[in-house]
Amino acid sequence: MKVAILAGGTGSRLSEQTAERPKALVEIGGRPVLWHVMQHYCHYGFDDFAIALGYKGECIREYFVTACTKRGQLRVSFSDRAITASKTEAAGTPGNDQSELWPGTVDLIDTGATTATGGRIKRLAPWLGNETFMLTWCDGLANVDLAALLQFHRSHGKLATVTAVHPPGRFGRLEIRGQSVTGFEEKPERTEQWINGAFFVLEPDVLNYIDGDHTQWEAEPMQQLVKDNQLMAWQHDSYWQCMDTLKEQQQLQSLWDSGQIPWREWL
Repeated sequence: MKVAILAGGTGSRLSEQTAERPKALVEIGGRPVLWHVMQHYCHYGFDDFAIALGYKGECIREYFVTACTKRGQLRVSFSDRAITASKTEAAGTPGNDQSELWPGTVDLIDTGATTATGGRIKRLAPWLGNETFMLTWCDGLANVDLAALLQFHRSHGKLATVTAVHPPGRFGRLEIRGQSVTGFEEKPERTEQWINGAFFVLEPDVLNYIDGDHTQWEAEPMQQLVKDNQLMAWQHDSYWQCMDTLKEQQQLQSLWDSGQIPWREWL
């Protein structure tokens, strides 16, 4: 099953880290957030990726080429514009370092510098085929049970499933009785509301809901799916954290440094 990952945004709210690189390559524990997302999917056996590139997409291309070719023997064919990493080692040389690699395949697709999220998804159509596919962004880490998510999607027969998550609390919470404060919690771990956690399972017909490059997936397409009763929610009641700001990136890094890494099921 293909896993589509949108990695083309500018990451403007994380500008301290994204002036020179795309958000997908902002690091946690010395590894790009994209690496963490892909490891999550590979852990569940989903290792065929289509990555939508945009802002500084050349940096992501370079990352994968470097990861694949930094050790071992290379064959460069300028006529075919191909670089092949050989599995055969020269005598006396160490084996390839597999720490950056994944068991499956990665298609890197330029979807335009200014294309909206829906437009990026539609531009991936030739790589997605006429089959069920998964979709996510590069700005959220979670311990979502992807196998259970897929099973839920297949059970209801609708076009789309979104993972609903509890957002972390950003502000202190007051408990009030009458006009008296009866309790206070500074930035609770999560709120009780549900939001879009951006781990989707989709049928190919959802592409018909996207007009073109200007379409935001989270606007008209999702709203129309709701109107057509074609969007279901898989409720994930465990860990989820977005990485939209420098503070959130630092929080994720602190968790990694502490060894308490709730999204790290694959290690």
